[in-house]
Amino acid sequence: MRLSRRGLLRAGLGTTAATALGGLASGCAVPTGSTGRNMVLWYWDGGLGDTVLKQARKRFDGSVALRAVKIGGYYRSKLITTMAGRAHIPDIAGLKGEDMASYLPDADQFVDLRTLGAEKLRNRYLAWKWEQGRADDGRMVGFPIDCGPVAHYYQYEVFRRAGLPYEPADVSRELASWERFFAAGEHLRKRIPGTYLLTDITSVFEMSVNQGTKRYVDRDRHFIGDQEHVRTAWDRAVEAKRRRIVSDLVSGTPDQLSAVQDGKLPSQLNASWATNDIKTGVPRTTGRWRVAACPGGPSNIGGSFLSVTKACREPEEAFRIITWVLDAANQAQGFVDAGLFPSTPASYGMTTLREPDPFFGGQITMDVFGPAAQKIPVAYDSPYDTALSQPVKDEIKNVGVLGKDPEQAWRDAMRTCRRIAEHLGVSH
Repeated sequence: MRLSRRGLLRAGLGTTAATALGGLASGCAVPTGSTGRNMVLWYWDGGLGDTVLKQARKRFDGSVALRAVKIGGYYRSKLITTMAGRAHIPDIAGLKGEDMASYLPDADQFVDLRTLGAEKLRNRYLAWKWEQGRADDGRMVGFPIDCGPVAHYYQYEVFRRAGLPYEPADVSRELASWERFFAAGEHLRKRIPGTYLLTDITSVFEMSVNQGTKRYVDRDRHFIGDQEHVRTAWDRAVEAKRRRIVSDLVSGTPDQLSAVQDGKLPSQLNASWATNDIKTGVPRTTGRWRVAACPGGPSNIGGSFLSVTKACREPEEAFRIITWVLDAANQAQGFVDAGLFPSTPASYGMTTLREPDPFFGGQITMDVFGPAAQKIPVAYDSPYDTALSQPVKDEIKNVGVLGKDPEQAWRDAMRTCRRIAEHLGVSH
């Protein structure tokens, strides 16, 4: 299975973009971006759909020569390094959703998209997604590409054999709460020994946190990752292990993929973009899968943005390109090409996205993802969330994979978080 395009979501980020970019605006000349008719756009593999980019090059050829450059490796680090060096900066830069908050303290390194007319378009996009691209002072840094509404992927026939609900509407209704979801996992294991509802407990923790309206640092720069909302998610993940509904396998390994293919791991909680990961990772399971609502309510993972850097010589033209590439019709095409779930609700009813998917037994998966995307809880994303969430994620993984004592793991996570908070100047 290829590495998921969101595979770096769990990578530790001990510093923030604020640290890397800090001070660039002070006394620095605006760096040079495009030259002549060139308009350079940076993105990563799977970050934009190939069909739409090809069409954009043709559409805007009369005014600029659009050159879309796919950047490999650690995209965020390469963009930050380039901007810090004040040379060869792209005119248009993709910003990954998981990194977005860390760019916002340096909003002055990007064009405020409000000055280019962005506010006239805001009603066409998911309100919560639109807000994620704005700095605290209101400046708009990122224009929404996609989002990642979470769903429950499950294998229809395995659920049917186990005596569980197996039609998507029934699974969504009967397994709507975490308690019912866990009970279903226990039932599955008893009816089909050696079969587990989930690979590990990490997904339970992350989805639970993302179902709430708080994260790890509040607007006043206080660490809140030790509060009830995180501890509840932690305890829920520990409960999943205690009730033995998770395997002892590691996601993405050959053993785990074999278990998925054999129906021993017939279920997972993941974002909309995982449809492509499942199709490419276990292609022999075509037709077996269905999609239902996430237990506990809507949740989101990932989803990215396009920005216009201050290096851009023609920001108005760059904005024209962005808004065309990210209109409803083109976002629908982006979902077909790269699994980029649209941030434009108007896309959800388009014929392109209403086609039955043979891989999912002919289900129209938009019927699950669309409503979920429109109900994602709004939470404040701090520039320090990445650094201060990582110790907690590391320790819950230690509980799930290594069998570490949950209370000791929680204490160790909080101790590490306090140390990082002090280093970053976050009160606790």
